[in-house]
Amino acid sequence: MTWLLLSFAVVMLVSLVAGLIRVAIGPTIADRMLATQLMGTTSASLLLLVARALDRPELVDVALVFGLLAAVTAVAFTRFAGEFAQFAEDDR
Repeated sequence: MTWLLLSFAVVMLVSLVAGLIRVAIGPTIADRMLATQLMGTTSASLLLLVARALDRPELVDVALVFGLLAAVTAVAFTRFAGEFAQFAEDDR
């Protein structure tokens, strides 16, 4: 069972690398934000898999913090994007 969880963790790690590439070369700011959301939830999932595979319950707390930070970042981005769009509209 441990090898199965760790192999899923490797797949999640590859997904994290793909998200990092999208953050670096994303054509729009929305693409970059979605990739950041992907990285937040994937890192939380990765930590949960590793916590279960290695029997390290303290990693569950870290995964919960990552999930919370991903949600807060989405709210901050949404607020920032709305204000930015309104500011750009006022300049016309």
